[in-house]
Amino acid sequence: MIEPKTQSIWRAYSYAWITFAFFILSVVGHWIFGWFAYVDEQSALRQPADSGGYIIEMSRDTLENWQSEFLQLLWQVGGLAFLLFVGSPQSKEGSNRVEAKLDELLKLVDRKKGQTIIKELDEQYGGRHTGVPHQHR
Repeated sequence: MIEPKTQSIWRAYSYAWITFAFFILSVVGHWIFGWFAYVDEQSALRQPADSGGYIIEMSRDTLENWQSEFLQLLWQVGGLAFLLFVGSPQSKEGSNRVEAKLDELLKLVDRKKGQTIIKELDEQYGGRHTGVPHQHR
């Protein structure tokens, strides 16, 4: 028996790690370049650049960006993935058609054997998940 190859945590979650790296780089870059902009703004106003004012201004800007961009995208991606996972009707549209076609192909190859295979698969996977009715003859 062939043992399944175990993946490292880096490879198994590579998309998440890359996304996390982009997130950290963008936040750090935002705060670094924000400091330079803050210093220039304070110089133009002939005020000293203090860390307290900078932290308040950058925290506000970061939260505004977080709210308007990241949370919106997070909801779109995360919400849609969740709905797909729980099996919302919208997530089943493509699979209904594919499963019905596969059932018909199995019947075309060998009607009796196809019906047997379909029945076994339905029992093995708890019945059809797509909700498309089909007949067992």
